[in-house]
Amino acid sequence: MKVGHGRKPRQGWAGLWNISFGFFGIQIGFALQNANMSRVFQSLGSSIDDLPALWVAAPLTGLLVQPIVGHLSDRTWLGRLGRRRPYFLTGALLATIALLWMPESNGLLMAALLLWMLDASLNISMEPFRAFVGDMLDRDQHTAGYAVQTAFIGAGAVVGSLFPYVLDHLGVANTAAAGSIPDTVRYSFWVGGIALFAAVLWTVVTTREYSPEEHAAFHGEEPAEDAASSAALAGRSLLGGVRWIAAGAIVAAAVWNWALEKEVYLLAALLAAYGLASMLAIRLARAGRSASMLAGIVGDFAGMPPLMKRLAFVQFFSWSALFIMWINTTPVVAQYHFGSADPASAAYQEAGNWVGVLFSVYNGVAAIAALALLPVLSSWLGKARAHALCLTAGALGFSGFLVLRDPDALVICEIGIGIAWASILAMPYAILASSLPQRKLGIYMGLFNVFVVLPQLLVATVMGSIMKALFPDEPIWTMVFAAATLLVAAAASLRIGEGEQQSLL
Repeated sequence: MKVGHGRKPRQGWAGLWNISFGFFGIQIGFALQNANMSRVFQSLGSSIDDLPALWVAAPLTGLLVQPIVGHLSDRTWLGRLGRRRPYFLTGALLATIALLWMPESNGLLMAALLLWMLDASLNISMEPFRAFVGDMLDRDQHTAGYAVQTAFIGAGAVVGSLFPYVLDHLGVANTAAAGSIPDTVRYSFWVGGIALFAAVLWTVVTTREYSPEEHAAFHGEEPAEDAASSAALAGRSLLGGVRWIAAGAIVAAAVWNWALEKEVYLLAALLAAYGLASMLAIRLARAGRSASMLAGIVGDFAGMPPLMKRLAFVQFFSWSALFIMWINTTPVVAQYHFGSADPASAAYQEAGNWVGVLFSVYNGVAAIAALALLPVLSSWLGKARAHALCLTAGALGFSGFLVLRDPDALVICEIGIGIAWASILAMPYAILASSLPQRKLGIYMGLFNVFVVLPQLLVATVMGSIMKALFPDEPIWTMVFAAATLLVAAAASLRIGEGEQQSLL
């Protein structure tokens, strides 16, 4: 597969800081989005039942953007600007524009379109940052590199989540007329946009990427891998694509016959679209056009290493829980802990601010756990078992929402969720970065992140129908779903072969 010819220079703490500091800004953007978009939508007139449909833009853009950006960034070299940094900078600029514009939304459509723009832009920046750590660090520093990145993710999320709470205590108006966004949220988005761009610009200015020639000297990649991938794709049957199209048709028929939420049609369309894309990619490979982006992405997706497939299953269920949390925490806390389901009420807006505090707690815990707890657990238990333990702590945290009624007590829940969050952000990527071919690190990280996006899309399209059927007007039960999915992820992480894992430590 590859023969190493040299080792990359070791990075000190200053180097590790510069490599990942941009993620601090990106996570400010994600934190503002995750903690406040349900609040924005409901302030503009959305009902709880409509929230998943409005959120569908976020995972859909990630699903489309991340593999494309990964594929392109592997093949980019813009001289002094480098390989990954052009994508950091472009995504940060577009995300800043979306954050500055979001508070000016005059309706749900405008807010949903800006969410689409914001999430796409954040994904353009985020995916290359994952590969950037692998690019810049030797294997024995991958765990440290992703731990530092996770710490910045946690710190950025703390800052972004606390903005409305702090502004409220500084006397900024925390309520607004029906159909308007409170000033606490408005100013938070504006300040967050500026902070995001400044942080990413720091990484762009303070780092120098290794050239393609330097990467070749470090890794000695053999070109035969592409030929093998192309041959494997060309040898696949077109019937696989037909099955995907049939699955999409079955889902669409179910929506029609059982009057499910119309958003589920999107899931049907995606299944059918992947079937068509895979058939086209196979035809391109058979015609000798495997260098095309579509054939490359589909071929790499079909040929994922076994360890990556196992970790992808874990990620799928882990991120299902997280997306449930981001969509539903504000209405859950408002209804069950502050006694109001009316977005125009002062109690609801106070709950929205408290959710920002809670999100800052789990992100702050994640920042500390990434540097202090995960290395210890990994050395004692191995990465797979440590990850399973952390995910179990998160499941207990979600379960706590069901039994605790004091808003202050929810901080205990967030500690468990924060430990899980730290592990989700660090462990899978540390394992993968050392096992993937360097020149395909971008595309494989992008494809791996598809399994971050797919569960979010599934939650956005299906969860509304599930809740209407089983627990109408009782959003608290979404937290039980979140706990259950994390337990499934914990069990799946134990299936990662210890022998496979140890070879990567």
